[in-house]
Amino acid sequence: MADAGNVLQHLLDVEGQAEALVKAAELDREQMVRKAQDDAAAAEARFQQQIPEIHASWTAKAEERAAQAIAELTRRHEERRSRLQQVARDRQDKAIVAALAVLTDFGIGPK
Repeated sequence: MADAGNVLQHLLDVEGQAEALVKAAELDREQMVRKAQDDAAAAEARFQQQIPEIHASWTAKAEERAAQAIAELTRRHEERRSRLQQVARDRQDKAIVAALAVLTDFGIGPK
């Protein structure tokens, strides 16, 4: 029976050690969870602090792209205006020649 008592005591000791290990593991887990939550909160705070900088950068890039688009549209507009003016001058010259031809055919203009 003394042997059974030793085995029983040993089992009780092992059970106590196991409970202590479980408790220590639970505490470690809780600490890891708290640390992860703190780390996530710190990362979120850093991100929130960077939002104005991110927004300013995005706005600056958008304004740059808009300025480039405006410059390109202005360039195209000027090219088209120049071509239209040339076409108008050419047609005006043709109209003057045609008008003079009509006038000279009727004997109105200079001969």
